[in-house]
Amino acid sequence: MKKNILLLLLGISITVSCKSNKEKPQLAGNPIFSGWYADPEGIIFDNEYWVYPTFSAPYEKQVFLDAFSSKDLVNWKKHEKIIDTSAVKWAHKALWAPSIIKKDDNYFLFFGANDIQNNEELGGIGVAISSTPEGPFKDHLGKPLIDKFHNGAQPIDQFVFKDIDNQYYLIYGGWKHCNIAKLNPDFTGFVPFDDGTTFKEITPESYVEGPFMFVKDGKYYFMWSEGGWTGPDYSVAYAIADSPFGPFKRVDKILEQDKNIGTGAGHHSVIISKKQDKYYIVYHRRPLTETDGNSRVVCIDEMKFDKDGYILPVKITNEGVATNRLK
Repeated sequence: MKKNILLLLLGISITVSCKSNKEKPQLAGNPIFSGWYADPEGIIFDNEYWVYPTFSAPYEKQVFLDAFSSKDLVNWKKHEKIIDTSAVKWAHKALWAPSIIKKDDNYFLFFGANDIQNNEELGGIGVAISSTPEGPFKDHLGKPLIDKFHNGAQPIDQFVFKDIDNQYYLIYGGWKHCNIAKLNPDFTGFVPFDDGTTFKEITPESYVEGPFMFVKDGKYYFMWSEGGWTGPDYSVAYAIADSPFGPFKRVDKILEQDKNIGTGAGHHSVIISKKQDKYYIVYHRRPLTETDGNSRVVCIDEMKFDKDGYILPVKITNEGVATNRLK
């Protein structure tokens, strides 16, 4: 009798314990995967999260790109070398800041290469194509899509943006200048605007690099990085406008370092789950133990808005976000 009571109590204890564990959400933890990575582009493809970062290393060693996928934001699978310089003959270093989008049955991966300093150097922004999000990707053009400085913008840090009318734009630029250009249907070039220009400058106050844009409630949110990427002032700010061309008036800074958690937080993107009305900011930062500029890791925290649609300051965390399956 005593044995049966003991087993019964033990069974109840196990049941309660299991229920408690099931109700407690699992946290991803930051960084979300190991290794030195930066400039992450986060996106959803077919109910799966994807992150495409820069491999953070000296420029001459940045000759490939990896990707990471997850079904729940917690467990990440690494897809090694989805593209490298053997597939892009004109690129030889500084493969930077990938941006990806699906159009029809193909995935188009935009990237910067060679860190060109003037119009005489070979390099700039390229585009690659694959039938799957994990690649392998092959060079779409055999040459850069943009290989010159326009309006003072270094051709790096590209973001491909699909507008609500299904027009695709490329938003890009370093050296404190940002351009927007209208992509043609097959992403082999650009369509001039009505005034005959191809590259329109949309640079807001304090812009340095790393542009990102999304639409929420009919408004265009334009985000960018400020400060120096190796310094403590690296951060993310934003503006809001009624069109992708602005004018963009800086609202505020919403992501920056926390001296108790990590430094140099910036160069971000946003994963948007529209069905769940969830916004996740994906960014890089430098661990407190590191001083090398290339020692950067990829992190995710939730991004929220106030009742008027303004972005609330993001608190960077070590815990990260809770598990979230899209299905």
